[in-house]
Amino acid sequence: MLSPKKVKWRKTQKGKMRGRASRGNVINLGEYGLQATTRGFVTNRQIEAARIAITRHAKRGGKVWIKIFPDKSLTKKPAEVRMGKGKGAPDQWVAVVRPGRILFEIGGVEEETSYQALRLAQYKLTVKTKIVTKEATQALAKRLNGSV
Repeated sequence: MLSPKKVKWRKTQKGKMRGRASRGNVINLGEYGLQATTRGFVTNRQIEAARIAITRHAKRGGKVWIKIFPDKSLTKKPAEVRMGKGKGAPDQWVAVVRPGRILFEIGGVEEETSYQALRLAQYKLTVKTKIVTKEATQALAKRLNGSV
């Protein structure tokens, strides 16, 4: 499972997930990718399950890049414990995902295989996603940056 090796603070604040992803919204490494359309937390277990689904379908061909990392801890109090008495212990690690963020990239396989592999990964995630191409994300980035 993915988790940080060392963190400055074990227990993180809840934070806000407003707005769209300003970084990580362009495909750089592969030809196809999985882009988030809704906001939410993606756990390290979900990332690993999606990665396994993609690599199993792509078999030996191709390469998979994970573009998110679970660097935020979620805490949980033990079962049957009364309210209060401080914040609970870290329970799991999550990645904060905003709309527009590229979660996975795949390259080196034909279009149909990569589409099917990313489709399988969509079922493993709690955020809604869409399959995008490298050209589409780069064209959108150019249009938004005003360099057209």
